[in-house]
Amino acid sequence: MPLYEYRCDSCGLEFEARQKFSDAPLTECKSCGGPVQKLISRSGFALKGGGWYAQGYSNGGNGKSDSCASAGKSEACGGCPKAANA
Repeated sequence: MPLYEYRCDSCGLEFEARQKFSDAPLTECKSCGGPVQKLISRSGFALKGGGWYAQGYSNGGNGKSDSCASAGKSEACGGCPKAANA
């Protein structure tokens, strides 16, 4: 379930609430009962490790040739990003 941040307009309290996507946004502060606003915050998403970019799309010096194994043939490698973009 996603974690949402809210700020109270009355007392300034910032708090988090774990809610389903289908749940309605909160409307009152859990401390003073005042109106709250949903905050837009950064997500916790991060790409780490080698991953697909370093292995198939970057031009980093990984020692691999830029030519596809099926270059010049009528059939292409199904998982080859170069064949998909040709």
